[in-house]
Amino acid sequence: MVVALVTIFIIGYFFIAMEHPFKINKTATALTLGTFLWTIFVFCNGTAHPEMDAETWHNFISSHLVENLGETAEIVFFLLGAMTIVTLIEDYQGFRVITDKITTTDKKKLLWVISILTFFLSALLDNMTTAIVMVALLRKLIADKKERWLYAGMVILAANAGGAWSPIGDVTTIMLWIGGQVTTVNIIVKTIVASLVCMVVPVLIVGATLKGNIQRPEETTGGLEVPPHLRRLILFMGIGALIFVPIFKTITHLPPYLGMLFGLAVLWMTTEIISRKYEKEGHKLPTAVSTLEHIDTPTILFFLGILMAVSCLKVSGILGGLASGLNDAFLNIKAGDEYVGFFIIDLIIGVLSSVVDNVPLVAAAMGMYPISGEEVIFAVNHPFWEFLAYCAGTGGSLLIIGSAAGVAVMGMEKIDFIWYLKKLTLLALAGYIAGAIVFVLMDVTLFEQVEWLRNLV
Repeated sequence: MVVALVTIFIIGYFFIAMEHPFKINKTATALTLGTFLWTIFVFCNGTAHPEMDAETWHNFISSHLVENLGETAEIVFFLLGAMTIVTLIEDYQGFRVITDKITTTDKKKLLWVISILTFFLSALLDNMTTAIVMVALLRKLIADKKERWLYAGMVILAANAGGAWSPIGDVTTIMLWIGGQVTTVNIIVKTIVASLVCMVVPVLIVGATLKGNIQRPEETTGGLEVPPHLRRLILFMGIGALIFVPIFKTITHLPPYLGMLFGLAVLWMTTEIISRKYEKEGHKLPTAVSTLEHIDTPTILFFLGILMAVSCLKVSGILGGLASGLNDAFLNIKAGDEYVGFFIIDLIIGVLSSVVDNVPLVAAAMGMYPISGEEVIFAVNHPFWEFLAYCAGTGGSLLIIGSAAGVAVMGMEKIDFIWYLKKLTLLALAGYIAGAIVFVLMDVTLFEQVEWLRNLV
């Protein structure tokens, strides 16, 4: 069973990566992969759980399908709400309020402005929402598609790095924060420098190669010029709706997608009222209804297919077995006692998160190492948890479909998987390793535990 499921996943992943040579849309492949894995799994009750009869097995599959579809739907509806809000802001020319302030056309300066803005905005919102907002901004700033792809790729790196150090910036950090493994101040203090280095190193490398100025696209309004006060209103309401999401989650402890849909509903009603009151030369101002007509639905369905495929690997025990294998392989190494092994596990989880969803990998680690009871290995705020937040958050940047931010940008800009692999994977790896080194060098507990590291430094 394990061999069959893993083989199918690898084949599907290969076809997603080779979307352009094979001319098969990645969304179709992802949906095929997600449904096919579950179909194969349902016929594996003899090897997976031989103690179950057919009826019990099908009930087991159905319950897990419903559970995982619910978890997947949370992300899908979150993405749908965020994309609609951002597109509404764009339709109302709200981003001109920001782009008019960014006057530089120097490629290097613009790279720093975009990367720093993304890094801190991602900590305030989350990496996926920030990536969507920044790509919408880039479309107003850079005309050339390939140049925009490079900046969009750097947005992915900066968004993932910015989300890793904030309790509300990345889904895995949120998991560790809500689970009690890390506390707010501690995770920020311990990981912000490493995350900043993870972002800065690729920017320095790319910046050294950039020369000249970018060409801005011509403003196209479709015959409609939105009044400046309405641009500002929709921009501030839209950004406010996105910022409201983590506040809503903190206060209510309800899933973030509910806060996102509430924000969308308020903006929807506002644009309906505005559209009835303002008309310019026979053109009605946009509403959420008109915006939904050109939302990138294939990206949302791609998310659905990929997440359902990964959920099958989780339910079948493959990801849990992978985590246990890492545990057995590295917790008994000699150099620097077991402490070094913990950090190796985190580094590997980070790299693996670029291939499979980091959520089940982090969930497996949380399950293996309880923070209460008699067998506590890693207590609250142990460096293992902080380094796990860094690695799982930034490791997804190694591949474009390794993070929610990457998938969102890939769908919006139609970036080729292979192009990203050639142009940005090594940059992401350089930032990932540099940040990891900084984290290790700054960690006092590690220095206390590992004598050879103290001697080395």
